Amino acid sequence: MYMTKRTKWIGFLFVIPFLLSFLIFWLTPLLYGVWISLHDFRLSVGNNGFIGLKNYVDILTPDTLYNNVFMNSLKNTLMFIVLSVPPLILISLGLALLIDNLPKRLKTFFRTVFFLSYAISVTAVSALYLWLFGANGGFINNLLLNTGMISSPINWTGDQPYAWFVIVIATVWWTIGFNMLLFVNALDEVDPNLYEAADLDGASSWNKFRYITLPDIRNISIFIMITTVIASFNLYGQSLLITRGGPGQSTSSLIMGIHATVFGNNQLGVGSAMALLMGLIMVVITGVQYWMSYRNNKEETESGKSEKKRFTRATNVGPTNVSSRPATTVEKKERKVT
Repeated sequence: MYMTKRTKWIGFLFVIPFLLSFLIFWLTPLLYGVWISLHDFRLSVGNNGFIGLKNYVDILTPDTLYNNVFMNSLKNTLMFIVLSVPPLILISLGLALLIDNLPKRLKTFFRTVFFLSYAISVTAVSALYLWLFGANGGFINNLLLNTGMISSPINWTGDQPYAWFVIVIATVWWTIGFNMLLFVNALDEVDPNLYEAADLDGASSWNKFRYITLPDIRNISIFIMITTVIASFNLYGQSLLITRGGPGQSTSSLIMGIHATVFGNNQLGVGSAMALLMGLIMVVITGVQYWMSYRNNKEETESGKSEKKRFTRATNVGPTNVSSRPATTVEKKERKVT
């Protein structure tokens, strides 16, 4: 009994640092932000008193100053999510599939190479892409001019749709290594005997990918999608440093809108309300994605799908053909045991 109580206290002591960090760095700032959003709080003069939900009403009332800032920034952020999330997922998955079957040393080498860009700061990434896509003297413009593909320089960062193109390609290059690493680790966990059995039955590469690989990496794929969407909501550095929110505020993100409201218009209360609305939108989107994942898992469980059924769909053969094919490595071992 003494050892049991002591073990419980030791476990509680290990949890205390997490609880303290959660309280100090997450819960307290959140509650303080809610408190500020309910007050007429300005950076220059401080708190001018409780005003309830007025800041939220000002943000959500159409055709007001703060509504225009918030809605334009939200529209731009959603545009960035639509443009950047699919390539961040699909390209990282494609790269993971390409290096999955390489020898161990080569796989380690390419994993390191692709992940290196993730360790670079947003300032360095922005400087690199400004050098590449600069309107005057940029590497891409010089290349296109010298090859005769264009007759005059393109203003990559000052005109649309080029500005979004530069921001998206910079973001994909910068962050794709993290998603690729997660996909590579997920592919390593797929049972190789499923592929071996599918090969013996003549399954095509597409069927193996569709019915074996995708179902096995579905959970990590959903996780990557959710984290990528959340990360895309935090767009700030690329827009600020590459396009400065232009042209015409068309690449100004939510965080840039909040920053301009707080430090440009001196409205800390309104900025806090915007930040909380942004957080609420992220929670709703994440909740919908988790709900879709839960529903798919539930439907698959109720329909009775299993690895055997997925294998049968991949090979497009019936039970008699499956039983007549050569035994896989696992089946040979099982026969020896029996």
